[in-house]
Amino acid sequence: MTTNLLKTTPDTLPIPALWVRELPVYGEVILSPMDGVSDWPFRSLCRALGSAMSYTEFVRAEDVLQGRKSVDKRLTFEPSERPVVFQIYGDDPDQIVEAALRIQDWGPDAIDLNMGCPAKSVANRGAGVGMMRTPLKIARTFRRLTAALDIPVTGKMRLGWDSCQSYKLIARIVEENGGALVAIHGRTKEQGYGGFANWDAIAEVKAAVSIPVIGNGDVRTVADIKRMQAYTGCEAVMVGRGAMANPWIFSGLDREEVSPEEVRRFMREHLGRSIEFYGEEDGQRLFRKYVAQYLMMKNLTREERRDILSKKPREEFLTLLDEVAQTLAEIRT
Repeated sequence: MTTNLLKTTPDTLPIPALWVRELPVYGEVILSPMDGVSDWPFRSLCRALGSAMSYTEFVRAEDVLQGRKSVDKRLTFEPSERPVVFQIYGDDPDQIVEAALRIQDWGPDAIDLNMGCPAKSVANRGAGVGMMRTPLKIARTFRRLTAALDIPVTGKMRLGWDSCQSYKLIARIVEENGGALVAIHGRTKEQGYGGFANWDAIAEVKAAVSIPVIGNGDVRTVADIKRMQAYTGCEAVMVGRGAMANPWIFSGLDREEVSPEEVRRFMREHLGRSIEFYGEEDGQRLFRKYVAQYLMMKNLTREERRDILSKKPREEFLTLLDEVAQTLAEIRT
């Protein structure tokens, strides 16, 4: 994106959909950060398709400070992905600030504090959505982050807990303590990824703050994007699980509009990047979780699914994927 902009004249520059402090964002649809999903192979492909920003998988502050190798993998990005947002989480403001200062030197365009992860291993120790029970800690953390860092600081959250839906308070705290943007998933901790997202709550957050708001939850089609924006007033929309089934949503296409040839091309490219990034064995293993989505495997028999997900040589695996994709395409037509 940056390279293309440098080749344009001032009169032809696109208009940013939103600004994250002084950082322009040229697009309204963004891949949501997802642990184990929005890694470099998948994230970079979604960015190439049109996702307006690249949010990394989250990293734990303690892991940054301990120099764990997993942090390097999670925060890997390529220049064409910019703007790039590193996402961090933790329950100790001192550790969060120190870790953020370290990873700022790796060149992100912004750093995001995760206040939305509902996993018990995260939330029950006061991190992720667990932080939403401690508004004063969030205020201290954002105040210190925004004072210490040279780049924008943003926050991603949920509604809170069923018994403590503090989303409007937390959004205002983020803004009042220097936060440049807030993204909100319209579900509580207890909902996880079930039930329906509360778009009314997203609209309430948008009305409560003047910084940009990104809405998240129950966006699976191109029409859902505009519908959420019209309903909530949010500047942009995040797509999470829906993007696993249809990464082409970032190009403005619903799944049924994507040709079988494009599905096969994309799968090959994704597998190639996954193997390049993780190595032959791990790359193929980690890629398989996307196959079920790309090939709409609910339409396959149990034996066919088992065959696709079993370990096999790369070329044999690719041939099988091509055959299944073609069969499903014929069924569809």
